Amino acid sequence: MAKSGKERSAKAAEKRIQYDEKELRHRVRLGTRQKLDELMAWNGVTEINEAVQNLILNAHALGPTLSYQVMESPRHKVQISENVARMFRDESLRELRKDPGDESFAPV
Repeated sequence: MAKSGKERSAKAAEKRIQYDEKELRHRVRLGTRQKLDELMAWNGVTEINEAVQNLILNAHALGPTLSYQVMESPRHKVQISENVARMFRDESLRELRKDPGDESFAPV
């Protein structure tokens, strides 16, 4: 005889307790979701939970040194152009000329 829905649910709940399963929920924005979709397509994975689990297992298998590169958040590189640096310097010198005395060099 087939098990009822309640029996299947009870058995699944027992397994979750036995294996100490925890539900992970995570909200992501469109760009992150698109990247996950692309990863899944590249590797023929259709289930999000399978993709996330594989990513975790594979990142962990890299060890502490290499997994750092995978886990590191991408940071924007700030580069100050020569023009902006010159404008900042000129404005700083202009302010120093208005109120000399606390600078570490003599204003030009």
